[in-house]
Amino acid sequence: MDSISTGPIANLLEKLHHEAEAADKPLMEHFFYQAAIDKMIQSETKDLGAAYSELAGNFLSVSPQFGRFLYACARASRARRIVEFGSSMGVSTIYLAAALRDNNNNNNNNSSSSSTGGGVIGTELELSKAERAMSNLSAAGLADLVEIRVGDARETLLLGAGEDGEIDMVLLDGAFTLYLDVLKVLEPRLRPGALIIGENCFRQAGGYVDYVSDPANGYLSVPLPFDAHTHRGNLLSVRTGTGGRSGAVRQ
Repeated sequence: MDSISTGPIANLLEKLHHEAEAADKPLMEHFFYQAAIDKMIQSETKDLGAAYSELAGNFLSVSPQFGRFLYACARASRARRIVEFGSSMGVSTIYLAAALRDNNNNNNNNSSSSSTGGGVIGTELELSKAERAMSNLSAAGLADLVEIRVGDARETLLLGAGEDGEIDMVLLDGAFTLYLDVLKVLEPRLRPGALIIGENCFRQAGGYVDYVSDPANGYLSVPLPFDAHTHRGNLLSVRTGTGGRSGAVRQ
């Protein structure tokens, strides 16, 4: 069963992608030029809150193609617990939550399986965006699967993310310079084989790319070709072990 190709969720996603394109078009016309990326990294470093309050009206969402990729990853890995850094208006969150719901429904139709439980823990710096995201998730009928924590994810994700089980999948799609910090918060709770998907991973932003590209840290990483025309640095990493510089992962 696939709820993102046809039906109410698919229709809502199409509507939201159209809204995102209209809202973000002026920004995206120059956002992924190197100078603009460097400027955004400098703005984050100087004042994270101010940098993103200026973007409170922008979706900054994943493309339809990337959203389908997220859904496929969550389905293929049979993810039960997903953490999303940077939920924005909730477009990517809908793809992730829809995958969890469809995984649950598939398991419930299998007499040898029970409901997977779990859910999506999202994060958002801007309260207005978190409220809009939850409204969109409610419209999709997926709000019961999602908790969005408002504030600095380096703090909000310390408050029990995955405390009742290991994390199966992580989407990093927030402030570029915080990817490594957020990963380090979550790292002790990542199960072996967990997927970490970074959108907009820029080597000059905080050391994340170098860290997950070093097998000694317990990851295997490959670049993703999605949205290559925008020069986005999309990266897929798999948790292969504890590495030499991180906390223990529960077996």
